[in-house]
Amino acid sequence: MIANIFLSQFVMGLKLYLRHPAALFWMIAFPVLMLLGLGTVFSGGADQQTRLVWSAPGAIADAAMQTALTELHVQVEAVTPQQAELRWKSGKLPVMLESVGNGYALRVNSYLAAQGMPIVSLVQQGFLMVQARALGSGELARIPLQMESPGGHHDGPYAAFLLPGLLGLNLLMMGVFAVAMVDVDLRVKGIYKRLATTPLPRSVYLSAQMLVRLVTVVFSAAALITVGALVFGIHNQGSYLDLLVLIFLGTACFASMGYLLASFARTVEAGNGLANLVFMPLMMLSGVYFSLDAAPAWLQKTADLLPLTPLLKALRSVFNDGASLASQSPSIMIIAVWTVVLFVGATRRFKWV
Repeated sequence: MIANIFLSQFVMGLKLYLRHPAALFWMIAFPVLMLLGLGTVFSGGADQQTRLVWSAPGAIADAAMQTALTELHVQVEAVTPQQAELRWKSGKLPVMLESVGNGYALRVNSYLAAQGMPIVSLVQQGFLMVQARALGSGELARIPLQMESPGGHHDGPYAAFLLPGLLGLNLLMMGVFAVAMVDVDLRVKGIYKRLATTPLPRSVYLSAQMLVRLVTVVFSAAALITVGALVFGIHNQGSYLDLLVLIFLGTACFASMGYLLASFARTVEAGNGLANLVFMPLMMLSGVYFSLDAAPAWLQKTADLLPLTPLLKALRSVFNDGASLASQSPSIMIIAVWTVVLFVGATRRFKWV
């Protein structure tokens, strides 16, 4: 009897979800577009060249310096000082090299310092190479460079870092928007009042709705992984079963979070505010797009205890380095604790009216 009720609730919930094109766009199409956009902008192979604008009189750069920069895979664009000033004022250049008398000067955009300092390091290295050659000292010794993922399995583009992040972000979006906002809307419209007059158990309803979301996020994950393989050549290095277990655990965690958040909102506007209040900090602090290595230590430690951070760590370890679930037990434990606390809270606070 309970199994039939659960199945009917699942089928009905899935049909209702499929009738909302906007929800499908944000859950399936949006992550794919983010992967294509950010992956294309920031990805690059080991032979990718760094671009540098050089302000030189008559747009003629010093040959020795230009040769050294070329060897360091820096693509130099020599322009006149007048052209360089216009380019600089556009605000798009992180770094500009200037010829000043018999020497050089580097101008760094303070707003883009994080992007510009690696370029500065390459220019400084090129300058040292030029000086060493001029003194007949030969080549400068360089520290060997090895490109690999944290697990040491293989070299991969930024898209390989981004894809698991988008998988986790999608689970968060599912919880705080596809669950919380829908739950508030159903309560405001009085649909829950009608369900209250039926013998439908709350636990059966919540479980069926979570399964609907799980099916959706699995389909979204499949779309992301397929696009990642076809466009960027990145593939899952671990077990697809392990990946599915992490997705299932993340779905349970963030769906529970969504129902708990919805229980505190009595209007759609309040629900939207609560959803964004939770979504934005988790998205910014959990390392979805970039690492928080440069953040203060206390902030990094706090972020490590949030539910999304350990989930992303586990997803990246499995997807990029072929790690086992056993090796990710500390991260899984944190997610499991969050899931239990959130599910218990959501179940206790859930009401039909």
